[in-house]
Amino acid sequence: MSDHEKQTGGAAFAADAVDYDLLAAQMQALAEDVESEISNLANASALLYQTLADLNWAGFYLYQSGELRLGPFQGKTACTRIAIGKGVCGTAAQKDETVVVEDVHQFPGHIACDGASNSEIVIPIHRSGALYGVLDIDSPLYGRFGAEEKEGLEKFVSALEKVL
Repeated sequence: MSDHEKQTGGAAFAADAVDYDLLAAQMQALAEDVESEISNLANASALLYQTLADLNWAGFYLYQSGELRLGPFQGKTACTRIAIGKGVCGTAAQKDETVVVEDVHQFPGHIACDGASNSEIVIPIHRSGALYGVLDIDSPLYGRFGAEEKEGLEKFVSALEKVL
């Protein structure tokens, strides 16, 4: 058994079967004729949480007043404010790029909102070319997010940006 299989209990991620193009199309369909950004973000977090396997948190932090503030999400209670450059979310926002972390406990300055989280992916969201916020997804499994999830979730965020 490989180290990765030991860390994940030998689990095969159901995410391997996720059709991210379909997921993006579902997001666009859910947002059709919906003018409320909060409603669209709430449905987006629910769609991700229900579709992707092995998650313990999926949601948004919105860029407001120079910091990230908690937006709609699915999962346990969360940190309400994150400084730009702090933790995985703040780092993704500052660098304006997707950050994938196989083991959050090894990430310098990780903010532990839920001690059960072991891996994380954060994708910046833009509106009119400026930072709007980030999509934050956590998993209790180590190494849960790879290149396929990164590419697929970036497509999802691209579809979401069109309805914000």
